Amino acid sequence: MIILGLDPSLSCTGWGVIRVEGSRISHIANGQIKTDAKAPLPDRLAYLDAVLAAVIADYAPLYAAVEEVFVNDNPQSTLKLAHARGVALLACARGGLTVAEYAPRLVKKAIVGTGGAAKEQVQAMLRVLLPGAKVAGADAADALAVAICHANHRPRG
Repeated sequence: MIILGLDPSLSCTGWGVIRVEGSRISHIANGQIKTDAKAPLPDRLAYLDAVLAAVIADYAPLYAAVEEVFVNDNPQSTLKLAHARGVALLACARGGLTVAEYAPRLVKKAIVGTGGAAKEQVQAMLRVLLPGAKVAGADAADALAVAICHANHRPRG
């Protein structure tokens, strides 16, 4: 089973693809989609959609796991995050993926064991869980963590 994890953001969306075979998890790929902050919002969203469609076509995941929105102190930041998240959900649905959504605290708990873990703790555990994986950056690391969270929480059947 191949899972695409997404950490949506308008400025930099992280993505990570893992393979799950039984209880074994292995890294396939990861990256970050950075949009031009000076470009109009519709152009940034279209670019995000195009790159996500290419990632889905390249790796053919069956499942996607997307981090849920958290509310920022700045309403504008929350709205921008929601726009990017909507594009991510749409790209996954259009690609035929089954989509699950996870709260940031649940992702941290699935990886580190506590929902209050720092980003550095999550990244350290990713090095243990995915040895040898070259992670493109913090947003890609978060996306891999979301994918692993789904691997641990997916329905068994």
